[in-house]
Amino acid sequence: MKSLFRISALTVAMTMAGLVPATAETLRMGTEGAYAPFNSVSENGAIEGFDVDIGNAICAQMKVECEWSVHDWGGIIPALNARKFDVMVASMAITPARQKAVSFTDPYYYNAMRFVKLKDVALTDARPETLKGLTIGAQQGAVSAKVLDDWFPDSDIKLFPKLGEALMDLESGRIDLVLSSQFAIGDWMDDGVECCEFVGESFLMDGTVGAGIAFRKDDDALRARVNEALRTIIDNGTYDEIRKTYFDFDIMSKPVYVSELFNR
Repeated sequence: MKSLFRISALTVAMTMAGLVPATAETLRMGTEGAYAPFNSVSENGAIEGFDVDIGNAICAQMKVECEWSVHDWGGIIPALNARKFDVMVASMAITPARQKAVSFTDPYYYNAMRFVKLKDVALTDARPETLKGLTIGAQQGAVSAKVLDDWFPDSDIKLFPKLGEALMDLESGRIDLVLSSQFAIGDWMDDGVECCEFVGESFLMDGTVGAGIAFRKDDDALRARVNEALRTIIDNGTYDEIRKTYFDFDIMSKPVYVSELFNR
């Protein structure tokens, strides 16, 4: 993973290049702000990350201005539907349950899950039978929490409001493993964390299409505009330039589904 850059610099560059007019339409973007490297809040209060840069590039393509706000993950869909913002760019996995509440663009990456464990926990893989009796952490409301509920009935599952809280408990030895995005966990370990290591293969929850940008169900026209802009920045190379800032590997390849992995 590579270092983040601030949205202010990106926005200024886009404005100077004429991609964002000085009196542009404003598009209110919502994210979580606690899911590095995809979205986070810096020490000086700037909202930054891969999601934010993708959102800003979409705004530039649409010739509108992005206005960002952060919202707790557990209430982010209700906040969208309550019109606190209009577009959610927060690495949200597209699932059948969520599609009942909101609409999505095409996937803009595949956010595979993977287990991370304490190095002192003796494991060579991460399957339901090998994690029996161990304590596993995940973020409340995330697809990883549902995977643990569906596939790991004999493990002790502990859910946290934010992923960072689960990782803190893992680092301190209060839990044995965490299941989350392999990219977010990798970013955390790249900061010099020495307690922990990946175990097992990466996978997607069954029915998950990928990570998508979300909208209220009645905002079809806006969703179509944003989806067109997303396809354009993918086709013209803007997406890949942003991707290279964070990841030096492909994030659009679709991993195996959890049922395929655990039913082998």
